[in-house]
Amino acid sequence: MAEDRDIPAPPETKLTTTKQRWAREGRFLTGRIARPETERLPPGQHLVRDWPVLDLGLHPRVQREHWRLDVDGAVEHPVSWDWAAVEAQPQRREVSDIHCVTTWSRYDNAWDGLATRDLLDIVMPRPEARFVVLHSHDGYTTNLALEDFAAEDAILAHSWQGKPLTSEHGGPLRLVVPHLYFWKSAKWLQRIAFTGEDHPGFWEVRGYHNRGDPWTEERYSED
Repeated sequence: MAEDRDIPAPPETKLTTTKQRWAREGRFLTGRIARPETERLPPGQHLVRDWPVLDLGLHPRVQREHWRLDVDGAVEHPVSWDWAAVEAQPQRREVSDIHCVTTWSRYDNAWDGLATRDLLDIVMPRPEARFVVLHSHDGYTTNLALEDFAAEDAILAHSWQGKPLTSEHGGPLRLVVPHLYFWKSAKWLQRIAFTGEDHPGFWEVRGYHNRGDPWTEERYSED
């Protein structure tokens, strides 16, 4: 893994303390397994029409003119893009559902941005690359297996429902991986690092599952 940037760690808050308690208690678990090809709503979830805001209590205000995205680590062609470079990449729209580990789900979200598969074609992960670590401007991190990051509908999104992402929802750029719980879809992206070893992120070391499949209720760590 490439050398870590000097990014401050997020603070411990009432929310992080509460969510760690939920993990210890197994809160919201139903013990049921669903099949995404036949059941649209995962076990233990409920539908919402709005879009709840959940984060670590920090809302970094990153102006597009000062924003950069570094993609590095175990790749053949690392990149460091400003906003104009992101806009110059192939653009795609994906419509998908999202599922938060705190039990809300929202259907039919339209995202515009760069497909993760197109990013992979550009940076060309080396053979040893098996995981991706996402770094956010608020110090948040989360980890993904490369195959999850490369899902067909995964996207680096800058717009939602035809409008630029607001800061509270992770703008200017966030990841969206619809088939995993939404904490894996990091907001305020600053860096994407490819690595041969798994590096659990903020919630993963605080009792949450290392992968996070909503249909099998991978909410919390099995340890």
